[in-house]
Amino acid sequence: MSASDAEHIPIRTISSLTGVNPITLRAWERRYGLIRPLRTAKGHRLYTHAHVEKIRRVLTLVERGVPISQVGDLIDAIPESDAAPKVPRQLREYFDRMTHAIARLDEQELDQIYDEALSLHSIDTITRQLILPLLVHFGERWKTIIGAVAEEHFLATYLRSKLGSRVLHQMRYATGPRLIAACAPGEHHEIGLLLFALEAQAAGLRTVVLGADTPLEELAIAQSRSGTDGIVISSSIDPAPGQLEHALPKLVKQVSVPVFVGGGTANRHKRAIRSAGAVPLGTDLEDGVRLIIAKLKEEDSNS
Repeated sequence: MSASDAEHIPIRTISSLTGVNPITLRAWERRYGLIRPLRTAKGHRLYTHAHVEKIRRVLTLVERGVPISQVGDLIDAIPESDAAPKVPRQLREYFDRMTHAIARLDEQELDQIYDEALSLHSIDTITRQLILPLLVHFGERWKTIIGAVAEEHFLATYLRSKLGSRVLHQMRYATGPRLIAACAPGEHHEIGLLLFALEAQAAGLRTVVLGADTPLEELAIAQSRSGTDGIVISSSIDPAPGQLEHALPKLVKQVSVPVFVGGGTANRHKRAIRSAGAVPLGTDLEDGVRLIIAKLKEEDSNS
């Protein structure tokens, strides 16, 4: 297998990296010719890191208000510096060691390496520049290596456990307002949600994490029972039809606390989220937490 073959990435991994729903990616390809993936002999789409860069440039233009039908004429004006996550030199050794530990399904070794890396770098740096490239790497291996699916599942399970334990550990030190944090309906990627919970708790907020694929109607009930001060919804995929237009406004009306939406959805659908009465947070964890704190203080002063 050549070096170029090794970087081919399936559509499900591309969706996780960019937050763009596979249906949207296919539409961009068929209707506008924006992203043209490679094809396997069986017709499956395969992408490269260059495609990831281009998808992010498309999202940048859309965020600036450019209609998707006009993006093709402007795409070259956006620099290609928004590259897919790459492993910097100072983290390369950790990447190689973690790769070997994951291939052996050695949780103890993986845990030691992860803790060592975290002792020298922030959790955000480790996630963006080490964990995401690992997820891409093991997302590619399943196409050509027997047992790679088990490796990928092993890594995802480990990260959920590791980050989840950190959330529980830090909760004892947080004394500020309480938030319900949950993944949107159809959102099965909990890593971003757990990272948000860690960032929020580091800022003194308390989080009640409900996890993946949470119906919005359940959030209203959970908030009423818990008496929390806000609701945070994590969403990287495009919402189902009617979710932003009907389900989200209904949730906002049912509760008397602010509703926040974070993740890629918040960047792509800011206007719809604001129209629903919710607050878009974007993808930057630190900025999102600051916005939540400011909004909660505003609500408290108005009460």
